[in-house]
Amino acid sequence: MKTNTKAYIALIFVCIVWGTTYLALRIGVMHFPAFLFAGVRQFLSGIILMAVALFANRKVDTSMRNILRQMLVGFLMLTIGNGLVTWGERTIPSGVAALICSIMPIFAVLFNLAISRRDRFNGMIGGGMFLGTLGVALIFRQNISDLSNKAYLFGVFATMVATASWALGSIVNKKNTDPVNPFFNSGMQLFFGGVFMLMISPGIDDLSHFDPWNREGLIALIYLIIFGSVLAYSAYMYTLSKLPVGIATIYAYINPLVAVVLGYFVLNEPLNLYTVLAFVAIIISVFMVNKGYRMQHNSSLPVNKAKAPDAFPETLPEVS
Repeated sequence: MKTNTKAYIALIFVCIVWGTTYLALRIGVMHFPAFLFAGVRQFLSGIILMAVALFANRKVDTSMRNILRQMLVGFLMLTIGNGLVTWGERTIPSGVAALICSIMPIFAVLFNLAISRRDRFNGMIGGGMFLGTLGVALIFRQNISDLSNKAYLFGVFATMVATASWALGSIVNKKNTDPVNPFFNSGMQLFFGGVFMLMISPGIDDLSHFDPWNREGLIALIYLIIFGSVLAYSAYMYTLSKLPVGIATIYAYINPLVAVVLGYFVLNEPLNLYTVLAFVAIIISVFMVNKGYRMQHNSSLPVNKAKAPDAFPETLPEVS
């Protein structure tokens, strides 16, 4: 089998599996405390990924600077990012969570615009942001009655904060342009993110009715560890090494669709015209913002050196 064919198969695997993680999270938090559930998942995933990475490449960067960097990225992307999405899915449908998380590249562009002197706002970015805001509004148009529910609002707010934190963590992570062993670093991010969530869990989670042997919850946990974190992440890294980043990151357009459809068929979550319009609006907005970000870089660099950075993060890209 040709290398490119394998890479496309890996990309299809990523698109489907990362779309299913929202459903698995929703099932998991129906039975387990949210931060405990997410913490155990990322803690064990980190150990597995570090072990595999160490087996494949014994050379690792164990300097305090690198460890602190991975701790920070793990806290932003996993503890806050993944942890709050998991916590939010206690009260909002998995499809709604997926649609909110799909605007993550927009947050990434906004952070880049805020912290980089050479990044500039343009009409394409502005139009994409407006369309993305419209898409989010359409999500809530179908759930207008739920907005009076404080628990629902807290879930939406938590997912928004999680999405922004994931984008910020992605930017911090990309600053390390020459990692010694990126797989091992990613394992450390998962590990530390999980440790922080386990530390937070006793103060946030309600453990009074926790049933650790619930069958559905355990299946969801095992699925997320093996498929959602270890296998899908490894497949994504392989895809990135073989295909252009612009192709490898199309998962961002497909994941929300998979999540919304699965939520409808498996958990009877609402799926109507507003859901479809919200999905279309958000996906187009993400494309416009990313294109606008590339355009303003291409216009500011010499023609022979013009290469716009990608607004999409290149590592650990699934918020769920």
